[in-house]
Amino acid sequence: MKAHDGMYIGGTWRPAAGTDTIEVVNPADEQVIGRVPAGTAEDVDAAVGAARAALPGWAATPPAERGAIIGALRDALAARREEIAETVTAELGSPLPLSQRVHADLPVTVAGSYAELAAEHAFEEKVGNSTVHHEPIGVVGAITPWNYPLHQVVAKVAPALAAGCTVVLKPAEDTPLTAQLFAEAVHEAGVPAGVFNLVTGLGPVAGQALAEHDGVDLVSFTGSTAVGRRIAATAGAAVKKVALELGGKSANVILPSADLAKAVSVGVANVMSNSGQTCSAWTRMLVHTSQYDEAVELAAQAAAKYGDRIGPLVNAKQQARVRGYIEKGVAEGARLIAGGPESPREQGYFVSPTVFADVTPEMTIAQEEIFGPVLSILRYEDEADALRIANGTVYGLAGAVWAGDESEAVAFARRMDTGQVDINGGRFNPRAPFGGYKQSGVGRELGAHGLAEYLQTKSLQF
Repeated sequence: MKAHDGMYIGGTWRPAAGTDTIEVVNPADEQVIGRVPAGTAEDVDAAVGAARAALPGWAATPPAERGAIIGALRDALAARREEIAETVTAELGSPLPLSQRVHADLPVTVAGSYAELAAEHAFEEKVGNSTVHHEPIGVVGAITPWNYPLHQVVAKVAPALAAGCTVVLKPAEDTPLTAQLFAEAVHEAGVPAGVFNLVTGLGPVAGQALAEHDGVDLVSFTGSTAVGRRIAATAGAAVKKVALELGGKSANVILPSADLAKAVSVGVANVMSNSGQTCSAWTRMLVHTSQYDEAVELAAQAAAKYGDRIGPLVNAKQQARVRGYIEKGVAEGARLIAGGPESPREQGYFVSPTVFADVTPEMTIAQEEIFGPVLSILRYEDEADALRIANGTVYGLAGAVWAGDESEAVAFARRMDTGQVDINGGRFNPRAPFGGYKQSGVGRELGAHGLAEYLQTKSLQF
């Protein structure tokens, strides 16, 4: 793996202000594969300064021209598909086919959607005797997680650029090499100097400095709810806008009329994908009591197929966290039907695909986000009971409903307190808004709704 020893600021790679570095570790074999600078508040200040200097020119660039540049960025990312996939596999541990299909290909699709939206979006509208202008909010501080290291970058940077904003990105310290590849693609695409800037570093240092900086107009953060609260408090003190995509504990509700075998199979696959490191994963499977035993057996059979098909967790801390949750599930009385806390390999941060039965709504594993390949199966008595359980957490990010009749599933989904619901295995839509209710976040990503997060509104009366 190659790594830059500086920061991408003002259109060039420049030396970091300090000398500290961050080791990048392959979670599959625990070997160091690279080092990047540990950015400081001084680096963040330089990046914000470059972004502010570039803002007037980029904001004045016609939207169609901005879209064309984002289109060039899309093409530059597509040309790096294999390198991106291999890099994600090396620093995240994702199996290569998943890295190619999701981690490399999905960001290209999202970037392409914003190349189109920049030209299509109505940045001006007439309302009676007023003209309403939708203008870029300014400099964006984007703080991204490690679980989808390129997708989350593109989901923030592409709409910000389409809106006419400039950006300073602080990627997760576990997966900074993918962000450096993105910066190379930005440069190749001809994004003007200072419009995009990259500072690698630790969250409590570089991330905090970015969130606190007076020159940042909006902080867009994806990560844990705990960190999101701190960022919201920091931004609130400066009356600064935030966009937060946080945790989830999504319910997969299987109604009695559904195709049970398909719903269980897809549900298990959803939880195991990306080693369970997905905020929107359907980690609670809700099954009617009359079908519960059959569903448990189907889930155990499905989980057994994933033993050697999922990668490791991102680091030793995450591995210990997930194993601790599995141990807590056993201690609180849930029944293991697959997997367990023991590591399946001597080397690497692996956790066995794990499924619990006899889980009750108040158990820790049914309430808290585990962020690993762990599924809880809960029983319900009727639809009212299922809805109570589905809505019975502090989260509301995603979910699923299965039923023999689509209208039945839709009627249930409309009553769920969550931002996105898949009906009978509906496909992911990169133009549909993504975001949560309650403690799952504030604002939306993707599509026109994601673009709107980076705009502010001015009304002119005539």
